[in-house]
Amino acid sequence: MYIEQAFKGNNIWWRVLVTSLFSVGIFVVNFITFITMSKDEMAEAYKSMSGLSNNLSLVVNLLPFIFLLGLLFFLVQLLHKRSVLSLTTSRKAVDYKKIIFSFGLIVLMTTTVFAASYSIDSTAILWNFNPGKFAILFFISLLLFPFQIGLEEYLFRGYLMQQIGIIAKNRWFPLVITSIMFGVFHSANPEVATLGYGIMVFYIGTGFFLGIMTLMDESLELALGFHLGNNLMATLLVTTDFAALKTDAIYKYSGVEDPNYLLTEMLVSIAIVYPIILFIFAKRYNWKDWKSKLTGKIQQPKL
Repeated sequence: MYIEQAFKGNNIWWRVLVTSLFSVGIFVVNFITFITMSKDEMAEAYKSMSGLSNNLSLVVNLLPFIFLLGLLFFLVQLLHKRSVLSLTTSRKAVDYKKIIFSFGLIVLMTTTVFAASYSIDSTAILWNFNPGKFAILFFISLLLFPFQIGLEEYLFRGYLMQQIGIIAKNRWFPLVITSIMFGVFHSANPEVATLGYGIMVFYIGTGFFLGIMTLMDESLELALGFHLGNNLMATLLVTTDFAALKTDAIYKYSGVEDPNYLLTEMLVSIAIVYPIILFIFAKRYNWKDWKSKLTGKIQQPKL
């Protein structure tokens, strides 16, 4: 009943339009700017950001998400007369244990895979640890990343998944559309320029992965925990010179001459790591009736 939570609110078309425009606006502007800029203009824009320290650049990039997430919650409550809880879960309360379990699982798997990769070949991975800078990075990440991943999850897997679902009256269409949107709106990241458009398979695949766990569990809790753990590991563990957010992480990847190495790792995550995580969730939370939950019809509950 997760998608059906949208029926609890006022869904007249102009309210949906206003909320969507204000919430998705920053992603749309970012995407349009990306596709209309020349390579020289793009390089100049990235260069201007590189003039800031890594930690200050991170703060500048993440601060807007505090306002945007608050705006989404405000519009949902003001225009749709719905609670944030209805965006989060179909149950009566948020299960924080699920968020913690999902967070811990991806942190454990990421560090394990990294340790194995490092032990096999560490030539392209450099020690980058600076205690002072890392302490500041750690504080900033814990403080601001919950807002960044919160906006992406509550927007794509929450609000848009639910609103598109009650319009399409099925589950597969909002899963496909929000996953593609999630990927497309990440195409402005500088990683795309370095790794090529093959990385879009990773972004869209991650969107599907998060959407599947949301529909199967009838809540955002697992997706919130995974997304937060994933982004924190990407920020604190290893950084690169061509990442969207360059940080003072513990390690630094220096293999720019062979960026396909990173792309291969990402595609392996989709093919191997993601299915393993879904299998663990399915066993732990007793997921059943996959076909119905992922492709079934949506009907308005009778009052």
